[in-house]
Formats: sequence, C-alpha cells, structure tokens
Amino acid sequence: MTIPEWLKKEAAERSAQDPASLGYVFAQYRKHEGKSAEELAAMLGCNMKVFDELALCRRPEQERFAEHLRMLEKRFAVDPRKLAAVLRRVEVLDILPVGDEGGTTVSHDAYLLAARDHSSDDETNS
Repeated sequence: MTIPEWLKKEAAERSAQDPASLGYVFAQYRKHEGKSAEELAAMLGCNMKVFDELALCRRPEQERFAEHLRMLEKRFAVDPRKLAAVLRRVEVLDILPVGDEGGTTVSHDAYLLAARDHSSDDETNS
C-alpha cells in the first residue's frame, strides 16, 4: 500500500512536535533562522517530497552520528554536511535559554570570543 502524499505532509508537520524527530529539528531551525521549508529543503539539496519524508526520520544518535548521517545521505540524497550543520545549530539553540518572544536571551555579544591583546613587548620577547 502506498501512503498518500497529503498524509505524509500531515505527518511531517506533526513531527515538528517530537524533539526526537528531524521534523522538530527542521521546525526549530526554520524558526530561528527565518527560513521557509522550501528554502531549507533547497539548502539540503532535496525537493519538498523528500524533505517531508526526511522530517519523519529520527534524529541521529550522538554515538553513531556520522554513520546515521551517511545512512540519511544514501536514502534521501541530501548533503550530509549541511544536514549536520542544521542538527548542530539546533542542538545549541535547544540549550540556550529562551526569552518571552521565543528568541534566545543570550545577547549577540555573548557569542563572540574575546581575543587577548598582544603588546609589542609580548611579540619581541618570544
């Protein structure tokens, strides 16, 4: 029996509620990055049909992350590096505190690392 496309689409949308699914990852990424589903699908190198099917998959396990990415690449012909970047971005966003408007409460400056100032004396003593 073939599953109708409208049912896959509905299931993909519902998967956004399950943190263990790629649908959740995609929804969080789109929310934080301001991208449409079509833009994210294009970034991953797939069409919307494949994107909806991919959303139904479980997130790769940390212990077998690379192996699971290769499996997803083989099954869905998506760019594994870009998928990994999306997954890692959402992992970070899931850890950061969320403000009242849904964005993180961490300021942009908090993301920047401070560099140590080098004086000319430091360089000449080396």
